[in-house]
Amino acid sequence: MTAVTGSQLVGDPVDRVDGPLKVRGAAPYPSDVRYPGMAYAALVQSTIAAGTISSIDTAEAEAAPGVLAVLTHENIPDLAEAPLTALGSPPRFPLQDDRIVHHGQHVALVVAGTSGQAAAAARLIRIGYQETPAILDIADPDAPVVTNPWGLESERGDVAAGLASADVVCDETFTIAAETNNPLGLFATVARWDGDRLVVHDSTQWPMMERRTLADVFGIPEDDVRVLVPYLGGAFGAGLRTWPHTILTALAARIVNRPVKLVLTRPQMFTSVGHRPETVQRVRLGATREGRLVALDHEGTSTIGTEEANLEPITMGTPSLYACPNVATHDRQVRLNIPNPGPMRAPGTAQGNFAIESALDELSYAVGVDPIELRLRNHAEVQPGSGLPWSSNALRECYLVGADRFGWAERSAEPRSMRDGTELVGYGMAGAAYHWYQTPCRVRISIGRDGTAHVRSAATDLGTGTYTVTTQLAAELLGLDVGRVRVEIGDSDLPPAPQSGGSGLMISLGNAVHDAAATMLQAFIDAVAGDEASPLRGRRPNEVAVHEGRIHLVADPSAGETYAEILARHGLDEITVDGEVQPQPPAGMAPAGAFAAHFVEVRVDEDLGLLRIARVVSAVDGGRILNEKTARSQITGATVMGIGMAMLEETVFDPSGRIANATFGDYLIPVNADVPTLDAVFVGEPDKSTPIGIKGLGEVGIVGVPAAIANAVHHATGRRIRSLPITMDRLL
Repeated sequence: MTAVTGSQLVGDPVDRVDGPLKVRGAAPYPSDVRYPGMAYAALVQSTIAAGTISSIDTAEAEAAPGVLAVLTHENIPDLAEAPLTALGSPPRFPLQDDRIVHHGQHVALVVAGTSGQAAAAARLIRIGYQETPAILDIADPDAPVVTNPWGLESERGDVAAGLASADVVCDETFTIAAETNNPLGLFATVARWDGDRLVVHDSTQWPMMERRTLADVFGIPEDDVRVLVPYLGGAFGAGLRTWPHTILTALAARIVNRPVKLVLTRPQMFTSVGHRPETVQRVRLGATREGRLVALDHEGTSTIGTEEANLEPITMGTPSLYACPNVATHDRQVRLNIPNPGPMRAPGTAQGNFAIESALDELSYAVGVDPIELRLRNHAEVQPGSGLPWSSNALRECYLVGADRFGWAERSAEPRSMRDGTELVGYGMAGAAYHWYQTPCRVRISIGRDGTAHVRSAATDLGTGTYTVTTQLAAELLGLDVGRVRVEIGDSDLPPAPQSGGSGLMISLGNAVHDAAATMLQAFIDAVAGDEASPLRGRRPNEVAVHEGRIHLVADPSAGETYAEILARHGLDEITVDGEVQPQPPAGMAPAGAFAAHFVEVRVDEDLGLLRIARVVSAVDGGRILNEKTARSQITGATVMGIGMAMLEETVFDPSGRIANATFGDYLIPVNADVPTLDAVFVGEPDKSTPIGIKGLGEVGIVGVPAAIANAVHHATGRRIRSLPITMDRLL
């Protein structure tokens, strides 16, 4: 399609188009939905981690004021199993039998006329348990182990021979505590039935997956399920599965024949919508005396629920990170009596990067090579596995631009050599990469007589700016001002779109918009094909351009007419077209995800064991940047999450399997005082694998930040930290 002439919209730091609605409190989140006659639900959760329910007495709850129904495993109707998704099997539906597999498992649901009545009645249910020993430790020899889950282990070359021939070998173990996503917005579900049609408002990042899941569970056609989520109060991956509370809410609405709302409490958010699993990793690096890698062996172990599946390969990205002839990766999962983990920003990759980039930092000291120079010597100029050139790769530029912007040259290489008064000062860095992916996506665009465009797709905006960048992209491709484009998303009745997660939505959605815009231009040219009054008659798309709502000849910009003029003259109210993307691997090249280099300055007071982040600089290769303001927001927000992962966040299970810190008063997350000056700069060029040249940015901002912090701590103190979070006791 011919590019827009005049002012460029893509790349401009346009304010969020949904911003005014949000600051007025007018954006409809799932928890805001109200229906006449709506009932409210409250969950009852198990107080043991393993065993069975020996008795359950609901009589007092059923007699409580306002109670409409009490659902338990003793009276719930049979439901079909939920389907497998690309991210694993849905969580085990808990009310199908009397078994308990984790503390906090849903064991009953109370429905009443008000939320207070439902919560009060839920406290009246008396449950007896037959408890059995729970398995809670990742190192427990009795824990079942899943080896090579999903068949993603890999091997290139001969790692054993490479390690044997290496001049220097680093062999270390790294551990990371479990974390919980904790978006600000509590997850909520509102369900109602219109006859056999189910309408659900839910905190989901994937309306199409949820529609399919609910249709299968209730045995109805997918077209009879509508999932709505125009706005989502954050999720960070927690909304990528259909959780049991959503199914229970829909079931309750059918049973009481009224709309039902369920809002999770903050403690229930810790047990009901996943968490980043605990991990243990062993990394073995072999290198020459000059620091060139000859072997890399990466083993990752993570936790999972006793009967569920969660796709979280810790080592999947390792083979593509560096130019190394001998690489092997191994993943395994340990089954525990814990709530099932789920995706959390950069799942798997955030953990795997911490181990690899920390090990590389250790190697740099072992061979006496600057950490940046070590990475440059091992930079993968082509995709290591296939030998194909990258569709784009500005990681070298990330290192060099980031180092210059940070002032890396001022760093004294010796640990404990930099001070500011009583504080030790440390500089650390880490490289980062996040994989590329694109999935099928469809978009529908209409242009009406008023000259405005309406863009529709079942995508979601979980706060990343999807409304805004889609508006900008469509406006540029259609030659319209952003104010004349309306984007409608978050509705499964719209053309199907993939999940908002994994840094892949805009690659798919944006390219579908590109396809629809080209189809729209062709549709208008076709409309005037036999129109002798039109200066566009008989023209081909490459002969015209679009600007300010007007199609004109490239050779003579004065010759053209507006969308509105064409529609009016031909008696059309609007023209509507569909666009889609069906991903095909680019010929002769390896699709590249985003790359980054993060640089961190820390201050450490050894007397107090106090660690403070002084500043962070991130240099990012995100391909073509659709909106510099929202892109920078994604990087800085993810960096804050990286600070939390490195310094503060730890989901603590006590010996009974209960999460001991399931409140914001006890679970530590970064606050303003923990967040320093964050600087992000974008480098590189549009990616060649797609027409619009973009990459995803949601994940790469967190990948590498924990390793950069830990590496800076080593430079400041001489202490090598291989376990996250870096707590005060490790620095005293």
